[in-house]
Amino acid sequence: MRSEILLAAWDLVRADGLTSLSMRDLGARVGMKAQSLYSYFPSKHAIHDAMFRQGYEAFSGALASSLGDADVDGRGPHADHAIRAALVFFDFCTADPVRYQLLFQRVIPGFEPSAESYAVALDAYRQMVDDLARRGIREQADLDLWTATLTGLVSQQLSNDPGGTRWRDLVDPAVRMLLRHTGKDRG
Repeated sequence: MRSEILLAAWDLVRADGLTSLSMRDLGARVGMKAQSLYSYFPSKHAIHDAMFRQGYEAFSGALASSLGDADVDGRGPHADHAIRAALVFFDFCTADPVRYQLLFQRVIPGFEPSAESYAVALDAYRQMVDDLARRGIREQADLDLWTATLTGLVSQQLSNDPGGTRWRDLVDPAVRMLLRHTGKDRG
């Protein structure tokens, strides 16, 4: 039943926005009274937390798939691999704008993910950091620039060209620029 509730919650927030989730509407969607939902989730934020965790589990899976075929020792072409990894991130985010908001923006007043759910987010971040480190990109400022650039492109795509490719087309030159900045632009 928890899975059914979460699926219904995703449907509702995709239709009406993250902040509009109501227990009454969610209960109606799954055929129960709002009060009955509390036997599965102690609060609306607990539902958001479970969604946050699901989102990061999906993101971690997408990262693992894209990084899994990369050379392990980091000696392969940096640009090709980095662009592919950046596009996986970009496409994951733009495929589901509401999920992107939940994972990468703070749009729900008062919501903080639980320690357990946040640990899943940190694991996904470590996957990316470890992959970049294998390619010699280790400085925190460079990692911050990487995430700021990619999330900026995603935000621009979602805000200014939803469904288009205007900002996705900039991923390649942006990654090459970042690699030049770090001095890791071989390949």
